[in-house]
Amino acid sequence: MRPETTVFLGILGVTIAVWVLRGIGLLTFIPGGILWILLFLTIGAGVVDTLQRTKRW
Repeated sequence: MRPETTVFLGILGVTIAVWVLRGIGLLTFIPGGILWILLFLTIGAGVVDTLQRTKRW
């Protein structure tokens, strides 16, 4: 697996975990801004992964 894909999947996993745990009330102390930052990082990592994938062809 390529490093870009690994980073994307890692950030995606952390984002989903934080979102779910915050939703059920276990991580209520985390501000919404942190969740937005994680979402934007996930989108950015996905874009970079996709660009790297298309660049290699």
